[in-house]
Parts: sequence; structure tokens; C-alpha cells
Amino acid sequence: MAGAVQEDGSSVTSSPLEFSPWMQLSPGIGSPYTWFRELGSEERGLCLIHLLQECVVHVATGSLENANLRLEHISHLASPDGDTMQRIAAYFTEALADRMLKGWPGLHRALNSTKITSVSEEILVQKLFFELCPFLKVAYLITNQAIIEAMEGEKVVHIIDLYSIEPAQWINLLQMIRARPEGPPHLKITGIHEQKVVLEQMAIQLVEEADKLDIPFQFNPIVCKLEHLDLESLGIKTGEALAVSSILQLHSLLATDEDVVRRDSPGASKNLQKVFHMSKRPLQEFLDKDHHNFFLASPDSTSTSSPQSLCASPKMESFLSSLWGLSPKLVVITEQEADHNGFTLMERVKKALNFYAAIFDCLDSTVSRAPIERQRIEKMLFGEEIKNIIACEGAERKERHEKLEKWISRLELAGFGRVPLSYQGRLQAAMLLQISGYDGYNFKEENKCLVICWKNIPLFSMSAWRRWSN
Repeated sequence: MAGAVQEDGSSVTSSPLEFSPWMQLSPGIGSPYTWFRELGSEERGLCLIHLLQECVVHVATGSLENANLRLEHISHLASPDGDTMQRIAAYFTEALADRMLKGWPGLHRALNSTKITSVSEEILVQKLFFELCPFLKVAYLITNQAIIEAMEGEKVVHIIDLYSIEPAQWINLLQMIRARPEGPPHLKITGIHEQKVVLEQMAIQLVEEADKLDIPFQFNPIVCKLEHLDLESLGIKTGEALAVSSILQLHSLLATDEDVVRRDSPGASKNLQKVFHMSKRPLQEFLDKDHHNFFLASPDSTSTSSPQSLCASPKMESFLSSLWGLSPKLVVITEQEADHNGFTLMERVKKALNFYAAIFDCLDSTVSRAPIERQRIEKMLFGEEIKNIIACEGAERKERHEKLEKWISRLELAGFGRVPLSYQGRLQAAMLLQISGYDGYNFKEENKCLVICWKNIPLFSMSAWRRWSN
């Protein structure tokens, strides 16, 4: 509960949900911002959620003046260095504003024409994510153990790394295969990345480590975006045992040029207003529960929430078909355990809000709010993902995260069968979490796959595959 003052000076007491008339006022009349700032963390979080909900409805229905007013209100509550909900709101409002600006293409291009993406910054933020959070460490460790076990006895092992940016994964693998009882195989790694400098740095470190361990090694750099990769041109030779590692990459192939941008109908706005008058409940409960009424998909959209409902994706189908043709002995896939590939803006915002609230919360447990490292990860990595999910459509929308059930369906339809992930790998991952003091993180087995969680909230999934024999 929070205190506020009416225009006549009398004091009233109200919850943020009951005090919505203040949110209808223009900034110059009876400004509520002082009252906003006096809210406790829990009430402020609920207030931000409802302001975001209202803003999304106005953006989706083209009511830009009302959307702009909500963004103004949110700006006085959100902060990139505040608590979890304040930081989430800061990046979601930035994404919604970017979507609004795209209604004026010339203005949007002018404001973004001088932005430069630094390769060194990309490497830095990926390195920070690897070092400060255990997700990539666990994914690399389990992937490598699965490869070691699948390649037992093989003389020549060829690995295709679909996003070759972190040398630590393959340095660890080199050290593991050096200890094989039968001796190390000849190891070839084909690294895929769109930046040549990234692959050059990768090659230097891996060749140096292989020489130190006396392992026959070859690194084959392919400067290319994943969507343009021609798997059949990689020169996989007869006698090579092939493994493929995909860490948070395959979802980008779900983007298609044929996507139809569906406008959210005004009817969704009327239905959504009912949600604003729900009884007050704790913020964490509100975020944790996947309420059906949190956001209502527009009637003219096709929901992708059902595990059996798969969006047609020619690029993905073609890629998996080509991959099947290479007869890989093992394919290990790590993906976000989220459903951010819905047709409607409201559906995507709902799912993304829950997912990134958990991500930001776990960052809070690992890194204090002040350090620049946390802000870099949130702005340059997760903030950009949020912006892509919310502000982009069609082929431009790459962050099309889907849940494990859908990946299982896609891979099985493409002719792949699941391989249980290594028990030894899971033991090593559990030990890593324990000895590194990563409290709150855990993983669970699901359909012969693995789900990595924060406080039992699924955030990433891992699955291993091989080509089904005819």
C-alpha cells in the first residue's frame, strides 16, 4: 500500500492497481511521479508490470499517443541499475519505443545510422556471460562429455561448431581427449562465425593448446552467418566421425522472409482491460505463474503455444535435411527454454517478461547491481535479445526461442533420434555448480534431455541427437 495526495490536498491510500486514474493524467497535471518513487519494491514492480501491459496494448493497436504517455510514466520508475523489475522495464520500454519508431522508417534509420557494433565488445560480453553465469559452463561441459563418449575408439574426429566464439569449450575438450586410454584422435574443428577476427583468435588459442598437448589438430574457419552456411560444402571426408555443437543458435533459422506481420486486433485490448483489476498478489507469484489471462492473443492470430503447433520454416527444414545427409554421429543442441516465437506482440511480451525476469534475477545473485559487467551483459546481450523479440518482425526477428517439446518434434520430423545425455557429464556439471558456489541453479532430466534451471524455473534446454537408421 502507498500513500498519495489528491488535488484538494487530502490524503488517500491505495494499491497501484486501484490507483490507475493517476496513470491517465498527463505529466503536467497532478504528476504522480513523486508517489511512484515512494513505492516499495513489490508495489513498484506490480505497477511497472501493469504500465507495461497498457503500453503494449496501445502499441499493438496503434494508439501511439497513449503508448507514449505510458512510456513517460515507466521512465520514472524503471532504471538499468535498479532491482530486477526496474531493469527489466528499462529494456522492455526501449524495445517498445524502437518498435514505435519503426512506424517512421526514415526517422528510425537516421537514429540508428551511426551505430557501430564492435567485435571486441561482442567477444567481451560473451566472455562475461560465460564467466559470471554457469549456463554456458554447464552446456560446454555436458556437450564435451557427450562427444568424448560418442567418439570412443574413433581415429579421426571432426566437430562442427555452429557459433565458434569461446575457446574455453574446445580447450577443455582437448584436455579431455588427451587422457583417452587409446590415445587422442586426430581432431578437426570447423568453426562458424560471421567475424573473421573472432575465428582467428580462436585458431591461435586452440592450435597453441593442441601443440602443448601433442594432439594432431586442425582448425577450419568458416566466415559466414549460420543462415547462409552450406553444410554440404564443408568437405566432410570419408572416415571422419562427425559431431555437431550448437549453442543457442538454431532458433535464428526459424526466421523466414514469408512471415506475415499480423496486427493485434482492438478486441484484444478490451479483453485485456479486465486483467488490470485483478486482486493484488506478490510480484514473484505474478511473474512465476503462467496466467492464461496475463496477455490474451488477438483472435485473428494463430498461437504457437501448443507443443504440437510448429511454424513452418523452410530454412530450418533445409538445414536439418542437409545435416541429416552428413550422417553425424552426434548432434548436441542447447537452446533457450522459452516460447518467444508467437505471432502476436502481446504473446511474445508476456513470455519474454517471465523469462528475462528470471535471467535478471539470477544475475542479481551472481553480480551486485553496481558493477559495469552486469550492465554490459544485460544491455548488450539480453537487452538486444529483448529488442529483437519485441521490435522486429519477419526475417529481421532472429530471437525465435522455442521450448524443448518443439525442438524434439522438429528434430524427429527431420529423421533424428534422441540420445540420452551423459550421466558422467551431469555429475560433472552438478559438481561444478557445487564447488563454484552457484546457489539456486539446478538441472533436471526431461524426455531424455536436460533442462537447466534457476530456482526451478527452466531457462535452457540441452538435447543430443543422432541420425535414425533406415
